[in-house]
Amino acid sequence: MADAIVLAVIVILAAMAVAFLVKEKKKRGKCLGCPFAGTCSKKNADSSCNHS
Repeated sequence: MADAIVLAVIVILAAMAVAFLVKEKKKRGKCLGCPFAGTCSKKNADSSCNHS
């Protein structure tokens, strides 16, 4: 029974992490880790960031 509870907690945490990443990806655009991701043009398909 304890194993099932631990497994359920792990599954819930993983689902919450995935949901957070999906939400941030929709909100910020392509670059999740870039502090300028919210201001970059979504039309720019270039993989490089112009902010240094």
